[in-house]
Amino acid sequence: MFDYLLQLVLRYRREFSPELLSSKLLDQDSFYPAFMKDLGNCRSEVIIESPFITKRRLNQLMPMLRRLKERNVSIIVNTRDPYEHDEEGRHDEARSAVIGLQRLGAQVLYTGGHHRKLIIVDRKILYEGSLNVLSQNSSSEIMRRTESTQLAWQMIEFVGLAEYF
Repeated sequence: MFDYLLQLVLRYRREFSPELLSSKLLDQDSFYPAFMKDLGNCRSEVIIESPFITKRRLNQLMPMLRRLKERNVSIIVNTRDPYEHDEEGRHDEARSAVIGLQRLGAQVLYTGGHHRKLIIVDRKILYEGSLNVLSQNSSSEIMRRTESTQLAWQMIEFVGLAEYF
């Protein structure tokens, strides 16, 4: 029995590097400071998947997004088409926010029925969870931050974003 467990542990260690096993859980209060720090250190690209966009949240993030564009960082946002938003007034708000992102120079993609909440920074930091980064307001949410090039690339390929790079 001991030999079996030892073999299992050794196999597990070979398959999963320490990089894959370290992550940090964040809530709606601790997420934004960590995310802003990562954006401040971002050098080449940020991918944000958020199904909903509000002007309020985007206005809070826009100064940092402008700084990223000044440093020639690529910004890719994958969201729902604004006309998929449930409430009538939200269509125009989301459309206006998308136009603001496009004017900034962000590439905006639409995915029908989209509900993923992901962020990938420099293809090495992965956030995944329940928090809509471009619209979160007063809800209790979680995000897991993992620093792993392997997991970031796995997610890019899994959700079909690899074709955009």
